[in-house]
Amino acid sequence: GPGSYTVGTMSERFDCHYCRDPLQGKKYVQKEGRHCCVKCFDKFCANTCMECKKPIGADSKELHFKNRYWHDNCFRCFKCYTSLVNEPFMLRENNKVWCSNCTAAEDAPRCKGCFKPIIAGDQNVEYKKMVWHKDCFTCSQCKQVIGSGSFFPKGDEFYCVSCHEHKFAKTCAKCKNPITSGGLTYQEQPWHSECFICSNCKKQLGGKRFTAVEDQFYCVECYKECVAKKCAGCKNPITGFGRGTSVVNYEDESWHDYCFKCTKCARGLANKRFVCHNGKIYCAECPKRL
Repeated sequence: GPGSYTVGTMSERFDCHYCRDPLQGKKYVQKEGRHCCVKCFDKFCANTCMECKKPIGADSKELHFKNRYWHDNCFRCFKCYTSLVNEPFMLRENNKVWCSNCTAAEDAPRCKGCFKPIIAGDQNVEYKKMVWHKDCFTCSQCKQVIGSGSFFPKGDEFYCVSCHEHKFAKTCAKCKNPITSGGLTYQEQPWHSECFICSNCKKQLGGKRFTAVEDQFYCVECYKECVAKKCAGCKNPITGFGRGTSVVNYEDESWHDYCFKCTKCARGLANKRFVCHNGKIYCAECPKRL
């Protein structure tokens, strides 16, 4: 309230400092040692309200803060119009007063979804210096709330796990379902690890040696047992692994390259001339000694 002047009723003989009208028996205002009538006070001495820009008369209640003045009914929040008499407030730009709630909302970060403030206590999601209300953080595809669940960013868009799988994930060459994590590639085709298995024993082949036969895959053991040809020399499977990766084929029979040798002198015959006599293999010289 005002503290720089007093209002009362004159009982002695005094004239108004401004208009010189007698004040005895009349209401007057004393300010800075001078007496004046109410009319002159309103005209020459009254403070101007910061809100309505009108004088604050002697009969009005006045509020002041840092050399700024308001009518008591003008001292309201600029944003929500709540009276701030006896309430905490903040003086902001353009000499506007704000209540504490509106100040907090104005200074709060804005939701990337609805652009409304996120105030203390609101559940929210933060990602790369951006923030959303929890219910505003939704999948760009299905529009369902992601909230605090898992998601995949793609540029300025965000996808839930299910939509990301169907829209972006690679599809397994065997089961045709999306590959969400892990997996492997064979001949430029993606596979689930659990789908890339031995056709015989069903063991996973990821990171292991295997052989492909007519779109079927076999681990080393099953290939030896079920698929590989048997060497006509040592009778063991010809796997193409390790020693003897080269194979010699002759008249529907196969040999490891190190097993293809002369029956008589045991000379290796891989990539050399040989003679077949009575179902046996000889070098070019040994048949002459038979």
